[in-house]
Amino acid sequence: MKMTGAEIIVNTLIEQGVTDVFGYPGGQVLNIYDALYKNSDRINHILTAHEQGAAHAADGYSRATGKVGVCIATSGPGATNLVTGIATAMLDSVPMVAITGNVPCPLLGRDSFQEIDIVGVTLPITKHNYIVKNIADLADTIREAFSIAKSGRPGPVLIDVPKDVQIAEYDFEIQPVAPKIPLPKAEQSEIDAAVDMIKEAKRPYIYIGGGAAGLGMGKEIMALAEKIDAYIGCSFMGLSAIPNSCERFLGMQGMHGHFASSLAQKDSDLILAVGVRFSDRATGNAAKFAKNSKIIQLDPDFAEINKNINVDLGIVADVYDSFTRIAAALPRAKHPEWNELVGSLKAREADLEKKAEERAKGALTPKKVLDIINEKKPAHTVIATDVGQHQMWAAQYADFDGPRRFVSSGGLGTMGFGLGAALGAMVGSGDPTVLITGDGSFGMNLNEVATAVSYNIPVVIVLMNNGVLGMVRQWQTLFFGKRYSNTVLGRQTDFVKLAEAFGAIGVRAATPDEFAKAFEDALAAGRPVIIDTLIDKDEFVLPMLPPGGSIDDIIVNKEGEGNE
Repeated sequence: MKMTGAEIIVNTLIEQGVTDVFGYPGGQVLNIYDALYKNSDRINHILTAHEQGAAHAADGYSRATGKVGVCIATSGPGATNLVTGIATAMLDSVPMVAITGNVPCPLLGRDSFQEIDIVGVTLPITKHNYIVKNIADLADTIREAFSIAKSGRPGPVLIDVPKDVQIAEYDFEIQPVAPKIPLPKAEQSEIDAAVDMIKEAKRPYIYIGGGAAGLGMGKEIMALAEKIDAYIGCSFMGLSAIPNSCERFLGMQGMHGHFASSLAQKDSDLILAVGVRFSDRATGNAAKFAKNSKIIQLDPDFAEINKNINVDLGIVADVYDSFTRIAAALPRAKHPEWNELVGSLKAREADLEKKAEERAKGALTPKKVLDIINEKKPAHTVIATDVGQHQMWAAQYADFDGPRRFVSSGGLGTMGFGLGAALGAMVGSGDPTVLITGDGSFGMNLNEVATAVSYNIPVVIVLMNNGVLGMVRQWQTLFFGKRYSNTVLGRQTDFVKLAEAFGAIGVRAATPDEFAKAFEDALAAGRPVIIDTLIDKDEFVLPMLPPGGSIDDIIVNKEGEGNE
């Protein structure tokens, strides 16, 4: 059947199972938007307030569903407005396809109106990208983009389509959904070596990251931990892969990780690392990281082996296959001394939290906010965050009851990510979604409240309002002699009135009781709600590893004191 290039784009998206796309129209994608209009009964388009919001929404959609997220933008500033969202997806290995329009092929390279070489711009921040100059290549390029985006280590792919290609006509035939590119299987000798190392361990620690979370390996990981008497810790990106109710799960480790999780990793004699890249925030001083542990790393990306931390055994292959083969070959084991040690670490962590609660004296602390959310949120709620102190408090204290329930920017640390991502997550999953944000991050992309209201996406926005850029200010307090250079915002924004101006509900909470009522009401409202949650500007994210420090330098209180 003859179709225009624009119609081929839309029909190929539908062919690939896409039901929702996010974007913003403009001159060089008018033909694509006309095709979307004609096919609106088969594919849903969400008009965001800004192209960056569209990219973040596609990202959040993917994180919450496991599907490939899709966003669309016009040429020039429309395309460049996607860049931060594409980079965010790249650093967190999120499968996404971004489609941009461009000026007609004869005008390329002539500094035409709203022309930009978006392929050149995005080359370092995409898994792959294309400019399609021949309509005969268009459908297969889109199919290949989907295959690349979701295969191996996932990531974003960009397709730039000049306007004349969108207008031209070509034959189109429906094809099957593009398959994932198969990964190699580990050699049996590698599996045997891993099994031998784990069998010798007395203090095994399973360390999981975004790769394990993306593969949905929670049940298999918990079963292995039970079988070999191991404990489980995770990187920031590994959160929600294991439910908090799992007794062997110690939570996030690293710069702002749980005390017990970070110390248990330090005291382990073997770390089985599954789909994790040992980033600097997770390891601290790499030279001092896990000095007494043997490390086995399972990853599909050869570049990650020995990149940040030297490992004893790196297996570059299908991670799920490698893990399950290792698990099947291992005998049951018991490590009573390891259990006793980890038990003592958990008790010390509980004591630190008790002392912090006593100092709070009933105030509305970030932990109290998260405790109330945990108590009252429905099952399967998605927790999305922006970036900053509130993000780390959510990572430390939010309870997750299933996979893909945590949506947050890890590698790039993108302030302004949260609202667009929360909307995408809610559109994709259909589950209740709560955004934890701060007044600094929220100010960057609060325009997407208009999107939430326009499409009646009932996201609950918990705005931790302390009037400062909290995380940077925390560093200034501890390491820069309390010289608060440009971190005290001093803004006069009334977030309740702002919510009402957008057509959302706004409410303010300054006490635990006020917040509990506001959150209950927000869940029942069926509309977007902003809860302006007033917290102390001097609240810290603790524990904390100082920059360049190791777990030996862990800070456990506001005075900068460490682990005794």
